[in-house]
Amino acid sequence: MKFLFLPVSIASGLLAGQLSKKLFDFIWERIDDEDAPRPKHREIRLPKLALALVIEGALFRLVKGLTDHGSRQGFAKATGSWPGEEEPEPA
Repeated sequence: MKFLFLPVSIASGLLAGQLSKKLFDFIWERIDDEDAPRPKHREIRLPKLALALVIEGALFRLVKGLTDHGSRQGFAKATGSWPGEEEPEPA
């Protein structure tokens, strides 16, 4: 079943990436009038860069995690088989 889930996982990952980018751009427009700073830019303030990277990273992980879990739930409903572990390993 994991092999059948692979295309679903890839597609949902791409969708999550695009969605998180749009969400980040939407949020950054409310923080600053300029485009978000990128590490490749020479003349940027490090605190501003750090803020942009933290927001972007947190949004990506949130959207990716929710999208991944949702696609697994949909796959399980369609096939009757959960593509992954049932619960976390004990510490």
